[in-house]
Amino acid sequence: MSSTRLVRQHPDQLLIGLVSVSDRASSGGYEDQGIPALQTWLDQALVQPSQYVTRLVADEPSLISAALIELVDELGCDLVLTTGGTGPARRDVTPEATLTVATKIMPGFGEQMRQISLQFVPTAILSRQVAVIRETEDQAALIINLPGQPKAIAETLEGLKDKEGKTVVPGIFAAVPYCIDLIGGPYAETHEHVVASFRPKSARRSA
Repeated sequence: MSSTRLVRQHPDQLLIGLVSVSDRASSGGYEDQGIPALQTWLDQALVQPSQYVTRLVADEPSLISAALIELVDELGCDLVLTTGGTGPARRDVTPEATLTVATKIMPGFGEQMRQISLQFVPTAILSRQVAVIRETEDQAALIINLPGQPKAIAETLEGLKDKEGKTVVPGIFAAVPYCIDLIGGPYAETHEHVVASFRPKSARRSA
């Protein structure tokens, strides 16, 4: 793995780590769909193009934790999104691996993800996604576990809208830019037609 620290091409550019957790995909058994789905959605949502680093790892706690630590501590990512490994099966260990690298737990993200998924399937209560902050002396990042299916990834990030396009259930990404502000990251903005990010008036830049 390369550990060369990322360099922003713009002061407001987000440095994002994308981690797909899958035994089969990491061994070449099938083509990973989680990372492409994440990157496609982020490219559509963010105003300032992001810089990405991707990792494909097996369902092993030590491998997942090592990838998260590398992305934050060595590469300097502001945001790390994982996909897969958050169910109740024995090999689903992404939440546990994420919690081991945390300095702060952000339970609201997991609560909202389950609220969104419950609009579609009652088995959403089986999902165990967590979100955490990892802090070092000179770096902090928000780490969020997301579902494994591309459709569920988009629903979770974007939220639910009615036929007129009005938000019915807010997606979790609405809170991500302000969270990154609070931990010292760049000022990220989103396209409102995808997801309207929220900041208090006192935290907004003037036009």
